[in-house]
Amino acid sequence: MKKEYHKLVRDRIPEMIRESGNDCEFVILSEAEYRQALRQKLIEEAGEAAAADEADLVAELADLSEVMDAVMVSFGISGDRLLAEKIKRREARGGFAQKIMLLRTL
Repeated sequence: MKKEYHKLVRDRIPEMIRESGNDCEFVILSEAEYRQALRQKLIEEAGEAAAADEADLVAELADLSEVMDAVMVSFGISGDRLLAEKIKRREARGGFAQKIMLLRTL
């Protein structure tokens, strides 16, 4: 039975599908298509992490981190550059340690 996906998957997924006795069709994306698919994958994985229960949260965060790593490689963003930006933003705007939820401005 055919099932349509049209989404970016991890490198070994076609192999795993075949090992399970099924077949699949896939294409290799251009760099521009890959970058767009990675952005969509960020949304997908962030949603899954947001919806995860405590038992699955670490696995979902690992998936999100894997996609973030791929985005960084594709766009040539180093870990040092990301960390520097994170520190800069935390210094300018703070972190989330105080658990503040803004309700409204007046």
